[in-house]
Amino acid sequence: MSSSQPEKIDKRHLRTVRTREKLLSAARDVFLEQGFQTATISQIIKQAGVGYGTAYVHFEGKDELLVVLMEDVMSRFHAIAERTFEPTTPLEAKERIVTQATDFLRLAEEERAILRIVEQAIGVSYIVRAKWKAIRERFIDRISQDIQYAQETGLARQDVDSKLVARGWFFANEMYLFEVVREEATGTIEEIAHVLATIYTQGLYRIED
Repeated sequence: MSSSQPEKIDKRHLRTVRTREKLLSAARDVFLEQGFQTATISQIIKQAGVGYGTAYVHFEGKDELLVVLMEDVMSRFHAIAERTFEPTTPLEAKERIVTQATDFLRLAEEERAILRIVEQAIGVSYIVRAKWKAIRERFIDRISQDIQYAQETGLARQDVDSKLVARGWFFANEMYLFEVVREEATGTIEEIAHVLATIYTQGLYRIED
C-alpha cells in the first residue's frame, strides 16, 4: 500500500462523516419546521446541499434520519438512567431516585422540540416505533438491575418481580415525559418527580415519611 492510500482513505472517511452530519443537521431543521409527517426526504436533501445519490447511500429515508437523531438525544436520558446505583439505605435509594426522576423530566423539557417530533413519528412510522420500543427496553433492563441490587442487599422487598416493577416505573416516567414535552403537565417537574418517586419507593422499599 502506497503512503498516499491511507491519506485518501482518511479524506474519504472525513467526507462521509461530514455528509452524514449535513444530512442530520438538515433533517433536524426540516423536522422542527415542518413536523415529521409533512417533512420530505427531498426537502432534507435540498437543505443539506448534497446529491440525491449521495444522500441515499447514507439514509434510505426520513425515518432513518429521525432514528439517528432520536438515538443521539436519548443517549443523554440513558446517561441519567445508568448512573451507578448502590444505595446503602432505603432513604438513600429514594433520594437518588428523586434526583434521577427530576433530571429525566428536566431533560425532557430541555429537549422538548425534538421529542415532539419523536412523539409524532412514533404514531405513524413503524421504523421509529420499533426503535422507541428498543430504547424503552434498555431503560427497563437497567431499572430492573437496580431493583435486583436493592433486593439482593436487603433494601427492597423481594416478593415482587423486578422486571414487572421496572416496567411500571418506566411507563409512569414515560407518560410524564410526554406531558412535559406537550406542556400539559399539571405540576412542576420537581413536584411530579417527588410524587412519582414517593409512590414507587414506598411500595418497593416501605419507606416511612
